[in-house]
Amino acid sequence: MKNINEINNASVKRILAKKKIPKFFAGDTVKIGVRIAEGKRERIQYFEGICISKKNRDINSSFTVRKISFGEGVERTFALYSSIVSSIKVIRSGSVKRAKLYYLRDRKGKSARISEKIKKTIGIDISEQVVENEIGKEAELIETKSKEETKKENSKKDKSSLQKKELKTELKTKKK
Repeated sequence: MKNINEINNASVKRILAKKKIPKFFAGDTVKIGVRIAEGKRERIQYFEGICISKKNRDINSSFTVRKISFGEGVERTFALYSSIVSSIKVIRSGSVKRAKLYYLRDRKGKSARISEKIKKTIGIDISEQVVENEIGKEAELIETKSKEETKKENSKKDKSSLQKKELKTELKTKKK
């Protein structure tokens, strides 16, 4: 007999197999594609704002997004694994020290800004470096092949030029 946790985990795995959910945290600016059904038609409307809270509770996980629309603060809570949420895209990663950013409700303007988290990069991307290495190896192979071909051609030319010289010397000796 299955308990509730096993059923929840199985349903989460099934949902994650169908759609990709990125890792995001409180303080990140996210863009959520929300499915809206209007009569027979269905469309996707985007809701972009700062994630002020996130609850991780298996199938009951949810997150709250806040944005300022025409001078008014608008908050919307989404179920993470809901069929209403079609896509989630992280626009910016915010650098915050709290898990819940409810203090943003009282702030306006510049005081409500969140500084961006600086992601460390080590110069060149690993994938780019691998491609460059492969290109370098291919170029070396081509160079070595071309050098071998030129050596063969030069040796053929040398042989033919030696034969011509020998013929010339033989002709000169016969004439004398």
